[in-house]
Amino acid sequence: MHVYVVGNMGVDQTFLIDELPEKGASILGQRISQDLGGKGANQAIILARCGINTTLIAGSGDDSHGAWCRNKIAQESLGLFPTQPLDCATDTSIILNSADGDNANITTTTAAESLSLEDIKTALAAAQPGDVLLQQGNFSFEKTRAIFEYSRSRKLFNVFNPSPVKAQFAKLWPLIDLAVLNSVEARLLSQGRQEPMAAAQQLLNDGVGMLVITLGAEGALLLGNGQQHHVDAAPCRVVDTTGAGDTFLSVMLASSLRRGVAVDPQALRHAVAAAAITIGRSGTLSAFPSRQELVGLLTC
Repeated sequence: MHVYVVGNMGVDQTFLIDELPEKGASILGQRISQDLGGKGANQAIILARCGINTTLIAGSGDDSHGAWCRNKIAQESLGLFPTQPLDCATDTSIILNSADGDNANITTTTAAESLSLEDIKTALAAAQPGDVLLQQGNFSFEKTRAIFEYSRSRKLFNVFNPSPVKAQFAKLWPLIDLAVLNSVEARLLSQGRQEPMAAAQQLLNDGVGMLVITLGAEGALLLGNGQQHHVDAAPCRVVDTTGAGDTFLSVMLASSLRRGVAVDPQALRHAVAAAAITIGRSGTLSAFPSRQELVGLLTC
């Protein structure tokens, strides 16, 4: 079993602020870290640390940031395609981390969009039926759809984490075997259903195979294939929520793959425990559980 993460990687620069700004506000902040980031890179790294054969398909630029990112990836146990830089700037994210542990992110997608569909098809040439393709919301709707359509033609298992969210993503559900969303994304992509259960039912009606909705401190919901489960969040001290969603998704998926089963409540319990570790630390890559922590958690 192999997971192909098609997405982005870049540099995360985190600023500590008192509170998230309102429109038009000018605020003071302190840059507290620079770390490898990008939802694609985050999820691929955690999957690999869980012992899953993983390839990250993500572009990086021909600048110092790109070289720095590629060096960071080389220190992890996963494949990278392409290994050479693209003729563009490396993507960056500005993370505003408020004193209460909440955050807001601003992300560029220049390098991600510079990776062509043909490049991605080349990277997927070795994929076998039943392998997993995991994609986030960093590409245009047209490119996102084309990747999932190609994956479906190769009989891969399509997993979608539609973040950053785009309204058009609601048209993709018949291509998706497993969707993982937070409550805001679920509301926006379910014709405005306010309650998570109502949103989930709409998404299932629209064609998604299985669905997980994360609810922050209230845990997570799993629905589909005739099942409905709620798992409580793990207790933790909130330091920085950056990357918690990526940790949750990757550990949940790894748990199911390692046990050879569909996503189930045990996978969600593993995921919330891992996310609690990330939430209790500052940064992005530096906050993720280690390989030893994850393998120990997944054997419980």
